[in-house]
Amino acid sequence: MEANPACIEKVMELGRKGVAIPNPLAVEIGAEVEVGNISGHGVTIYPGCRIAGAKTVISAGVTLGKEAPVTVEDCQLGPGVELKGGYFGKSTFLEKANMALGAHVREGCLLEEEANGAHCVGIKQTILFPFVTLGSLINFCDCLMAGGTSRKDHSEVGSSYIHFNFTPNGDKSTPSLFGDVPRGVMLNQPAIFLGGQGGAVGPIRIGFGCVTAAGSVIRDDVPEDRQIIIPTPHAGGVRPYKPHAYKNLSRLLANNLIYMGNLVALGAWYRDVRQPFFERQDLGMRVYAGALDKLAAAMKERVQRLRALVTKVADTHPSCGCKRGAGCELHGNLDAVCALFAGELNDDTVSGHRDAFLTAYAAERSDGKDYIKTIQTLSAPVSAAGVRWLQQIVDTLCTRAAVLWRSVNIPMTAKAV
Repeated sequence: MEANPACIEKVMELGRKGVAIPNPLAVEIGAEVEVGNISGHGVTIYPGCRIAGAKTVISAGVTLGKEAPVTVEDCQLGPGVELKGGYFGKSTFLEKANMALGAHVREGCLLEEEANGAHCVGIKQTILFPFVTLGSLINFCDCLMAGGTSRKDHSEVGSSYIHFNFTPNGDKSTPSLFGDVPRGVMLNQPAIFLGGQGGAVGPIRIGFGCVTAAGSVIRDDVPEDRQIIIPTPHAGGVRPYKPHAYKNLSRLLANNLIYMGNLVALGAWYRDVRQPFFERQDLGMRVYAGALDKLAAAMKERVQRLRALVTKVADTHPSCGCKRGAGCELHGNLDAVCALFAGELNDDTVSGHRDAFLTAYAAERSDGKDYIKTIQTLSAPVSAAGVRWLQQIVDTLCTRAAVLWRSVNIPMTAKAV
């Protein structure tokens, strides 16, 4: 097969910029890739790598393909990111995030600073806060995980762990929160440990500091307080099965809404707090745009999945009034509920908490070059003010949604379990 002249020219141009390419003829660069979106400082691209997508950004110090060939498609890679082998599509990796060989990272993923995975990790629509570590042979889609304070004190998902995100009813309205956004962004919470060869049946919420025993499958929400979780296995047997019964509909809806509220809170944190840190990085604003895009994609996914769930409820669930000839809040107010989570929340109470935090934050922040250091050196009162602001976002949105779905009796406790 003849080499593509356009590809060869792009590889040569990258070489002239200073990108280290040990075997230029064994690297493929798509015609749509913008060379200006690839830094020439400390970037290494090993043989067998394929780079595609007009939205791809590769910052200084990135290493691709050290252990096996890497395919990158429309990803934004922050400084020092290392992708050692596998496929990475439509996702964003912040400074020093890394994944080992055999990774399969599909659309909608956001890995923050130093988040990482061992070999053969599969994720999609997954958000990992700084330091979160995924072991080997893991499927961890449709999750947000926080907790931990450093690479030596991090939330961990043990090897061979599965987040069960597709139900017998054929829907994926199963996003799970491990920790939460309001406190998680402060980078001062106890780590969460999910034991190896275990699983979680979404949508669930697990509090900071919890430990699940190896081999456990978690099916219920677990409050924090450093608990060790050893669930009771299901009794064996054969039972009648009724499709789309949704016996725990209220809880399913609540956990979906709380997850969506946390996404809105994280978007506010990026816009009001994180943006200046990206501005100080070469190509940083392009990586920042990628992060915001992933949060928007995450919300779009959750709204789509929530709609699919509600659509299936009409035929089976007693909380739905469609079959009784009366108006149905669940379906009639679905559009209004989804609209609550579109865009930013402009609420006087939320704005008051935001302004109070940002004023105190501006007085305490350091030179603003190091995001991790800046956040972790905030005083306890300032950190608590930030939590109040972000939690108010979650509480306000979820409470308004619960009012619109009052007849469904959603047990709305938006605060972390």
